[in-house]
Amino acid sequence: MNENLFASFIAPTILGLPAAVLIILFPPLLIPTSKYLINNRLITTQQWLIKLTSKQMMAMHNTKGRTWSLMLVSLIIFIATTNLLGLLPHSFTPTAQLSMNLAMAIPLWAGAVIMGFRSKIKNALAHFLPQGTPTPLIPMLVIIETISLLIQPMALAVRLTANITAGHLLMHLIGSATLAMSTINLPSTLIIFTILILLTILEIAVALIQAYVFTLLVSLYLHDNT
Repeated sequence: MNENLFASFIAPTILGLPAAVLIILFPPLLIPTSKYLINNRLITTQQWLIKLTSKQMMAMHNTKGRTWSLMLVSLIIFIATTNLLGLLPHSFTPTAQLSMNLAMAIPLWAGAVIMGFRSKIKNALAHFLPQGTPTPLIPMLVIIETISLLIQPMALAVRLTANITAGHLLMHLIGSATLAMSTINLPSTLIIFTILILLTILEIAVALIQAYVFTLLVSLYLHDNT
């Protein structure tokens, strides 16, 4: 049972070679593009959603922060499509791997922090010591603020990993219960199956929300350093 429960989180291989890279490169192929002046409804809706999301995230940024708009929009599209593809049966979700999420969070966080220290070092250092702090508490507050700064990428990665993993495990458990109850009690099976459908709808929402939350937090880190 335990092996089957966590089998979907094992990185797949093809002929002994890791296939995670191919899976990571697959979502961009699902984004439709058009070479025509007049687009169809799908591409028009896609462009409207991208413009709406970009406008909402970039509204609080200055000119320097808005140079990250393409990267942030690409990030939210990648995480959202990867999360949604992970809901398909017999599929692999790269964002359920902590190493994958750390590989996304650490460079973006580091880039924002380094930009802050390069552009306005006084404001960046002021975050380590709030104004009006009593003198005896200064060393302790500097240590606490330093730890809170360094833990930001870990919090980003763990939040995304935990939400995606918990949803997949819950769907797997309820699906197994539905299959087991199908030969015992039909009314109970229908109730559990209804719960599974509602949970699947919830997981679709969670997949999109977590992509937005991850990108929004990166955007807030960028805003604090530009």
